[in-house]
Parts: sequence; structure tokens; C-alpha cells
Amino acid sequence: MSRTRTPVVAGWFTEDSTDEDFRLLGTRCSRCRTVFFPREDRFCRNPGCRGGEMAEVPLSRRGTVWSFTDGRYRPPPPYVSDPDVPWEPCTLIAVELAAERMVVLGQAAPGVGVADLAVGMTVEVVPGVLGEAAGGEGPRATWNWRPVPAAPAAAPDGDAA
Repeated sequence: MSRTRTPVVAGWFTEDSTDEDFRLLGTRCSRCRTVFFPREDRFCRNPGCRGGEMAEVPLSRRGTVWSFTDGRYRPPPPYVSDPDVPWEPCTLIAVELAAERMVVLGQAAPGVGVADLAVGMTVEVVPGVLGEAAGGEGPRATWNWRPVPAAPAAAPDGDAA
């Protein structure tokens, strides 16, 4: 029997989706067309806009690595974590979504470290897990970024290398 995955923050990504259809969810202002993530449902945060209706929009699945770092220590408060559980280092990636004109931060997928990343490389968003929910309710669902394999280079005669 599989346990229910509880989203870390409800409404920030599609739930119960496969890798191929998993998306982060933002909102777009109907007046100025600015896209926001995390989502904003009440008002337009663009200081040059008088506001408009906010509509949910799926964000691009792929983006380029803008920056990355190796998180080797437990962050200080207000970060919440169980001090009795050993800290597990993680790789954090800032990804530029060109179509939305924004940078989104997230953890790298399991097994992806700083040695696997380079600024400018293409990554894609996939479902992830961030520990267990309180009370043993199952894993907390989130998103991760993973590198997109490079397409094989074409040989001089046009065949793939």
C-alpha cells in the first residue's frame, strides 16, 4: 500500500503527476501579464500595475542553471527541522525560466551534485520528496531539478555520433 504524499505547500505544483507532466504552478496578472512564483492569488505584485485578476498558469518544465550551491549545514531559524535528525546535505539550484522571465530555486534531484552541474546547462523540474510529514502521514511532496541529457552530437556526415 502506498502512502499519501502531502505537498510541502499546496497549490505550488501539480500533484500525483508523472515526471513528464509534472509542473510548477504560478499565477499571471490579467492586466500586465506578469507571472509570479510562488503564486499570488490576491493582487498583482508588479509595482507598475494597478492589478488585475490572477489566473493559475503552469510554468515551463525546463530552464537553464543560473546558479547552484552545496548546502552542507542545517540552515538557522526560521528554517524548521527536527534537531534530532541528522542533517543531510543537498544541492540547491537557481533555474532561469526564460518564458516567464524569472529564477526559481529548488533542490537537485537525488544523486545530482555540484559536480554534475554547470551554469547555463538545461534542467527540468520533476516530482521530489522532502522528508516525512508530521505524525507519520507520509512523505512531503515537493519539486526537484535534474539535468536534461545533452542530445548526441551529429557526426560530420550527418549521423549521430
